[in-house]
Amino acid sequence: MIRFILRGLIAALGFWVASKLPFGPHIVGLVPLIVGGLLLGVVNAVIRPIVTLLTLPITIVTLGLFLFVVNAFSLYVVSWLVNTFMHGHPFHIGGLFHAIFTVIVIWLVSLAANMVLGGDDQARR
Repeated sequence: MIRFILRGLIAALGFWVASKLPFGPHIVGLVPLIVGGLLLGVVNAVIRPIVTLLTLPITIVTLGLFLFVVNAFSLYVVSWLVNTFMHGHPFHIGGLFHAIFTVIVIWLVSLAANMVLGGDDQARR
């Protein structure tokens, strides 16, 4: 449970970094940022594997590049969930390019955090 919360906070940090860049999402407030990070963890654990399996043929044909679109879809699901449960539209991702840009930024922040904090190998020992 602690690892899930830590990964959610790292994703929230990625959302924050992406929101400070010109093509990043528009996120209003700290609570939607943290909720978005935690929901991204849930969506990546539940919905993303199903969508990845369903889109496996096109992913193979595009040599894995379609996974960017799958990850962007995950961000749109998170944005929709945050906006549904937290009124006032505090979480907005632009078009597909903006979503893919945000995915790359979150990935880079997660990569850096895993390098600093240690990856899965250290937690399993």
